Amino acid sequence: MPIKACVFDAYGTLFDVAAAARNAAAAPGGEALARVWPELAETWRLKQLEYSWLRAVADDYVPFWQVTQDGLDYALERHGLDGDGALRETLLGLYERLDAYPEVPGVLRALREAGYATAILSNGSTAMLDAAIDSAGLRDLLDGAYSVEDVGVFKPHDRVYALAEARLGVTGAEIAFFSSNGWDATHAARYGFASVWVNRAGAPLDRVGRPPARIVDSLDDAATLVAGLG
Repeated sequence: MPIKACVFDAYGTLFDVAAAARNAAAAPGGEALARVWPELAETWRLKQLEYSWLRAVADDYVPFWQVTQDGLDYALERHGLDGDGALRETLLGLYERLDAYPEVPGVLRALREAGYATAILSNGSTAMLDAAIDSAGLRDLLDGAYSVEDVGVFKPHDRVYALAEARLGVTGAEIAFFSSNGWDATHAARYGFASVWVNRAGAPLDRVGRPPARIVDSLDDAATLVAGLG
């Protein structure tokens, strides 16, 4: 079945989740963070994801912004920076305007020129996604940005993937879904999407879900890849 739409996870796929810690560490006054920022960024992301999974299992949904703050608070304490309230506010402010990966604008433009609809499907709240999209200048390159807040549960619940089908008016087999999260890519494949794992870190394939249709190390040449999926 030909692909009609290309749907992207947001955080880690279009937007660099390490950018907030990296940029804060490079700013004046960021000396303490500079010593640990890669580890802090990794801990923050890990706890953010773990808390989303725990809340999904417990049927205890809160907006992703709360999950993001909780993950940051854990990371700051874990790395000895929990007493720095100004740093906390700086990091949260930067997270609202994360850098997009360099290839992203060109990839989205090429896909739209090739006739595909383009959209985001994310754990992020609508407000978070709007801020990131506008900060990165991607608004005119997307047909939609769909948040799990509309279904009240985090990925990888089936209701999340069904949201993309409903909003785009296509079936799962007509959606090329890109995610840098292996677990997201495998569960999207299990749901029925033509899933592409953007394996930036060269990690092993997760053992749950279904293997994705393709595994790539960046979004480069996405338009050519999608043409071969249908």
